Amino acid sequence: MAHAAGAIPRAPISWSRLWAAARCHDATMLELRPTCENCNRPLPRDASDAMICTIECTFCRDCVDTVLSNVCPNCGGGFERRPVRPAHAWVEGAPQFLPPSTKVVHKPVDPTAHKALVALIGGRSPSQR
Repeated sequence: MAHAAGAIPRAPISWSRLWAAARCHDATMLELRPTCENCNRPLPRDASDAMICTIECTFCRDCVDTVLSNVCPNCGGGFERRPVRPAHAWVEGAPQFLPPSTKVVHKPVDPTAHKALVALIGGRSPSQR
């Protein structure tokens, strides 16, 4: 298949994949919040150090490791690496990507309150909380 100059080639998609994409088309996409809630470091859509909890609180890896001890101050859950949203729709028929959020949530963690939360969790892994 020939592509126009400058056009981004897209992979063909099978009908079963297209049906699966259509089913999740109405699903809410991650917001991709723009900064760390604690230190306010920029975390663009392609940040490899962005971390999220199950309710999408967003922190940088440095804060998760050195300040939060892998305990979300908002829900008590653990963190996982936030996926990178592709810059382009590479697959024909895939849902259109929403732009990353521009809403900054900056709520620096209270060290005393967080230390008490970490103690309450008592070393339990995220899957056991």
